[in-house]
Amino acid sequence: MAETIQSLEELSALKPDAPEAPKYEQKLDGLGRAYATGKRKDAVARVWIKPGSGKVEINGKELDRYFARPVLRMLIQQPLVVANRTGQYDIRCTVSGGGLSGQAGAVRHGLAKALTHYEPDLRGVLKRGGFLTRDPRVVERKKYGRAKARRSFQFSKR
Repeated sequence: MAETIQSLEELSALKPDAPEAPKYEQKLDGLGRAYATGKRKDAVARVWIKPGSGKVEINGKELDRYFARPVLRMLIQQPLVVANRTGQYDIRCTVSGGGLSGQAGAVRHGLAKALTHYEPDLRGVLKRGGFLTRDPRVVERKKYGRAKARRSFQFSKR
């Protein structure tokens, strides 16, 4: 039969030890690069990073040529800025699907995941910044009897 506990010290002695936080290991391919896949809306980005001078290549083009809008370039650089790794990695991406905004979000997501594969210690910083979470918002489908997903056809009394 179970023993009765007389004090709080005895109660704390019975409590099992808390499980340790998982230890993440570096994941590199044969060429010393870290790889990750990022997604946003309909866009999918495959990202490879390796130590270098900070060159960013997307679908064979430079960052400034592929993403002409400064806002999209800033969006992609956010994980590097938060982790204080600007200009330390060469980044190579292939992006497909979606529009430019979704593609920039996919590259940002993939870059943050690749950074955690290369430097597992950055996971906490990037997680707090919200860069490792895949944005689940996608376009709502069109419904029958409607002009678009929610918009009705114009109503006329006559």
